[in-house]
Amino acid sequence: MPHNHEILHHHSHSANKKALLAGFMLITGFMIIEIIGGLVSHSLALLSDAGHMLSDSVSLGLSFTALVVGSRVPADNNKTFGYRRFEILTALFNGVLLLIVSAWIIYEAILRLMYPVKVAGTGMLIVASAGLLVNLAVAWMLMRGETKENLNVKSAFAHVLGDLLGSAGAIAAALMIGFFGWTIADPLASVIVSLIIVKSGWQVTRVSINILMESRPDNLNIEEVRNRIIEVEGIRGIHDLHVWTITSGFLSLSCHLTVDDRADRDEMLRKVEQVLEPYNLDHSTIQIEGTAFSGCHTDCAGGKQHA
Repeated sequence: MPHNHEILHHHSHSANKKALLAGFMLITGFMIIEIIGGLVSHSLALLSDAGHMLSDSVSLGLSFTALVVGSRVPADNNKTFGYRRFEILTALFNGVLLLIVSAWIIYEAILRLMYPVKVAGTGMLIVASAGLLVNLAVAWMLMRGETKENLNVKSAFAHVLGDLLGSAGAIAAALMIGFFGWTIADPLASVIVSLIIVKSGWQVTRVSINILMESRPDNLNIEEVRNRIIEVEGIRGIHDLHVWTITSGFLSLSCHLTVDDRADRDEMLRKVEQVLEPYNLDHSTIQIEGTAFSGCHTDCAGGKQHA
């Protein structure tokens, strides 16, 4: 019978796929409208927002594909964890794409500041307002998924939030152009929004790289795990403790434990598993060794020294 954790994971996975697919269709459709609107009105803010929407469309499409591939393609003797990490590769691509698009928009905005272009404020306002509504709808869809736990969905959500800011900036710029004739508001809005998006892009990129480098998960204190294990009665030492993330929400742990020679090793393993239960590990490998085992390190990092 499946555990509650597995049922919840399956439900969240399904919700993520539906949200990403619906978001992809909405964003892609409106992106075409926004490109046309930006070209007609000569608005860099609209074109920059369309550029972000293009990156969104690619992001949402790849994120959806990653979830489908990761869940449907089984593990084999070659890829023992299947294609779960395809999600992280997609998230890394999305983060880098955010940084590249933002840099391009800032460059174009600087050119606009040097060589101003007349902007049709009314058309810009109409298209930007419609874009705001589309982005709000997609953001709401993604929030029903795992925007905090799943890095792939989080990276797609960061793209949509960037678009949301872009639409808001375009609306503000259109109002300034319409009421005051400040054409400079168009490139300035683009720069401000792009700088904000850079932060999200960098965060997603950094976390993706950390996962691919098998770094310690940000929300887990490895010293706390080590201390809780070593407190179990009968354990003399712990070494080669590793905790890493296979993909978003899929934590793995491996370690070697030195135990009293007379200890019931099956019982020791059960106790350690109980200690690790609150950390929601999906995969753990624990090797138990006696004090005379030659493979044990004498310094037993973080553990008790041999008598």
